[in-house]
Amino acid sequence: MFAAERRQLILEMVRANGAVSLRELARVVQTSEVTVRRDVRALEAEGLLDRRHGGAVLPGGFTRESGFPQKSHLATAEKTAIADLAASFVEEGEAIVVGAGTTTQELARRLARVPGLTVVTNSLLVAQALAHANRVEVVMTGGTLRGSNYALVGSGAEQSLQGLRVSRAFLSGSGLTAERGLSTSNMLSASVDRALVQAAAEVVVLADHTKLGTDTMFQTVPTDVITRLVTDEPPAHDDRAATELQALADQGVQIAIAGASGNAGGDPAPAPGRRRDMPLPGPRRQVPGAGPLLRSAAVPGEAPASGERARVADLRRR
Repeated sequence: MFAAERRQLILEMVRANGAVSLRELARVVQTSEVTVRRDVRALEAEGLLDRRHGGAVLPGGFTRESGFPQKSHLATAEKTAIADLAASFVEEGEAIVVGAGTTTQELARRLARVPGLTVVTNSLLVAQALAHANRVEVVMTGGTLRGSNYALVGSGAEQSLQGLRVSRAFLSGSGLTAERGLSTSNMLSASVDRALVQAAAEVVVLADHTKLGTDTMFQTVPTDVITRLVTDEPPAHDDRAATELQALADQGVQIAIAGASGNAGGDPAPAPGRRRDMPLPGPRRQVPGAGPLLRSAAVPGEAPASGERARVADLRRR
């Protein structure tokens, strides 16, 4: 591919996504990150995009991201399978926080069947999905409405989360890497997601395989704070996603894989809603600032790892 063709393709990707990592650009144009970095510099010199750490964005693209209509049609089968599996980790009578996103909206639709549940959210879509659930209490944050994803953001949202303590946070984002953890392309959304994380003892990330290995602008959850990743089976040819999954597992993240329709790699994928966890190498670090739980954070039907068992027992004694 000639340089002009590469740069045109890079520009089209950035225009379509708002923010794209150098790694993803290099994979798509089939060249090295060094070459892509040189192309990005040239495009920046022409004023066509801006460079950011590890990627490229549209000029002034701090708040640029795909809107809800575009996101809602991406990886729909995978999101459904992920939501089915994530819902199985929620206990009756638990108190949780659920962030904004199309995958968390799918999760909320399934949470409507969990009795005695309390859900704190900054997402109008999550609240709408639970609005008619008879035995689910919905608590919404304050804040300013972002129309692109129907989420409440800003200082009002963050202040309303101060002093809150729940067992788990369920979050999604724009990208997930073992190096930086979960990230998003919008600064205001990232700030609220960090406040949601501070309110929870455990963090569950919902991300389909297309987000694995993608690094966007603003970090929301560092890898060492993520307790569990719920994702789908990567295609056999997607080495990047498989490598990222292994790297996340090596850093202590529990990996739960949901099967959407089958595995192209030969082995049958798990049926939707069935857990297939990779082993947890070591105890997870509790989220800084997390205090006593409103509910037990233990997963039903699972024996905690030794480090987790001690931590859960300690929390219960409190």
